Amino acid sequence: MNPVNYLYLSALLFTIGGVGVLIRRNAIVLFMCVELMLNACNLAFVTFSRMHGNLDGQIFAFFTMVVAAAEVVIGLAIIVSVFRARRSASVDDASLLKL
Repeated sequence: MNPVNYLYLSALLFTIGGVGVLIRRNAIVLFMCVELMLNACNLAFVTFSRMHGNLDGQIFAFFTMVVAAAEVVIGLAIIVSVFRARRSASVDDASLLKL
């Protein structure tokens, strides 16, 4: 399969994730869209790494996965605390938690 096809797929996944972040108001859906965007970047990193014959893109993809895992841990804790306080996972309700 041509590596350009993987780049097209990566661009499509990133676009879907970006549109989801801009349109949706639910925190869980926003999280999934951000993860989709990060996975699209990982696909592009690995594709460029394979095209150029080095491992730099794969190392970047590994570090991106580590950052995504840390983001999920922190973000889900925040979402759970907002849900417990407001009984809603809406992004608009998160601003009500300010002191």
